[in-house]
Amino acid sequence: MEPGDVILLVVLALVVLLVGTTIAKAIRIVPQATSVIVERLGRYSRTLEPGLHFLVPFVDRPRAVVDLREQVVSFPPQPVITSDNLVVNIDTVIYFQPTDPKAAVYEIYNYIQGIEQLTVTTLRNVIGSLDLEQTLTSRDQINGQLRGVLDEATGRWGIRVNRVELKAIDPPASVQDSMEKQMRAERDRRATILHAEGVKQSQILTAEGDKQSSILRAEGQAQSAVLRAQGESRAILQVFDAIHQGDADPKLLAYQYLQMLPQIANGSASKLWIVPSELTQALSSISGALGGESEPVSAPAAPSSAPQRSPKQLGENPFGDTVLEDPNEALERARAEAASASAEAAADSRRASGNGSAPYGTPGELPGS
Repeated sequence: MEPGDVILLVVLALVVLLVGTTIAKAIRIVPQATSVIVERLGRYSRTLEPGLHFLVPFVDRPRAVVDLREQVVSFPPQPVITSDNLVVNIDTVIYFQPTDPKAAVYEIYNYIQGIEQLTVTTLRNVIGSLDLEQTLTSRDQINGQLRGVLDEATGRWGIRVNRVELKAIDPPASVQDSMEKQMRAERDRRATILHAEGVKQSQILTAEGDKQSSILRAEGQAQSAVLRAQGESRAILQVFDAIHQGDADPKLLAYQYLQMLPQIANGSASKLWIVPSELTQALSSISGALGGESEPVSAPAAPSSAPQRSPKQLGENPFGDTVLEDPNEALERARAEAASASAEAAADSRRASGNGSAPYGTPGELPGS
């Protein structure tokens, strides 16, 4: 091959390479959610949107590629001093999104670093006006103030701050220990109060139960006593009627009298047995009844005018027109009398407290004196 041919091939290869490079520089494909800043001869020319674009080779040059998606940046903990001179470490998270690619490229050198420094300074200004208690309980307020300041400052950079969050607020270790002790003491106080309230309610319910039980027991005992008295009175009446109906003679009465004497003397506390004077008369009556030769015992004869009771009259009252009171009525009457006595006692107590003197007599005078 001649030298001229070699030179021709080299020239052709350079031309092909130059054409390929020119075509590659002239064609630009921009992805979705991305913008490309294009400069022409060193000055801003236009912003390329997503899609296929053609550039002038060696005249138009891409300056920067801006991602238009929302970005999340977490900054390292920053020491901040509160109004009560306590140092706390605060972690922040910023959610922002570029809205103007041209301003994000030409208005600030590095908008992420600018947002970080602006967040730190704003956070120190906001926390410096709050104490530790307000700092720990006012996260929403702090987030709102930070977002307002950052959004206003980054607006001219073509950045929109969507959200600011405080990821962690770490007070000093000594303060954390004191807070834990305070929280533990507060919980112990609440537990003690709840326990005392429970004991109080339990005692109240127990007292109410005892009160109701005592009232019911007293009512039962009163009704039982009334019924027992009614039964005993009716039994006495029936025995009385039976004795008069049977017309017992003095001999039978004397015999029953002798049978009751051992029961009278039977007792652990009995030290002396007194024989009544009527014993001889009773013995003479019994001996006369058995032998028939002893002198008759003078016994008072029953009046001939005494009425004779028939079996139909056994349940009648021998004491005239007196009628036994119904147990329920007797119980109600006893309650009414007790209530009246309580009202009178309360009235006396109020009069005594109102007059400033004792409830009985003159001041200093005892009852019955």
